[in-house]
Amino acid sequence: MPDLDALRARWTRALEGARTPAHAPDSGPDAGPDPSPYAENLLARWQEPQRHYHTLTHLTSVLDHIDVLEKHAGDPDVVRLAAWFHDAVYLPDRSENEERSARLAERALAEAGVPEDRVAEVARLVRLTVTHDPADDDRDGQVLCDADLAILAAPPSAYAAYTAAVREEYHFVPNDAFRDGRSAILRQLLSLPRLFRTPYGAAEWEATARYNLAAELELLASAGPGGE
Repeated sequence: MPDLDALRARWTRALEGARTPAHAPDSGPDAGPDPSPYAENLLARWQEPQRHYHTLTHLTSVLDHIDVLEKHAGDPDVVRLAAWFHDAVYLPDRSENEERSARLAERALAEAGVPEDRVAEVARLVRLTVTHDPADDDRDGQVLCDADLAILAAPPSAYAAYTAAVREEYHFVPNDAFRDGRSAILRQLLSLPRLFRTPYGAAEWEATARYNLAAELELLASAGPGGE
């Protein structure tokens, strides 16, 4: 179980950093509403029972990877807030999770005292996780997408745990349909010229991620009709 107090502290630092106008001195903890209620709401969302992969462990991993990639971001605190919200609304049988998460960010962050331009940027970044296809000059988008996809470059045991958790989230999908859908996603990812857009991600994660994706695709094929 991730350290909830550490996550609360990380939320507070990111929120207070985003509430401070760019190039302005820190205006202190009284610059806006208490961060705590917002943290508690988000932590509760990330612990909902339908989640098996999109959990606090995933949130913590994304935040950790943003820390690794921080120097590539233009506004790291905005990217961190986007990480908090990017799966804040998550129902496996719905297709509008990212849009609903972005709208939640727009409402909550405006109320929490984040400047309008940064609220809009957080919401844009959340919506970007639909495609994970940031533009070449979108530094913040590249950092968020790379951090979100970093699980693809995990060691074999962690990657296996990830795929098992994804399957558990989609327990209501029959095996054949899940295998076909998952295989299509893997082939789409493997067809991309680059999975990771930051220089660090490209150098450190790309090769391992492609190996993991190809191995999973081969495993799914061997488990399908005619492969057993």
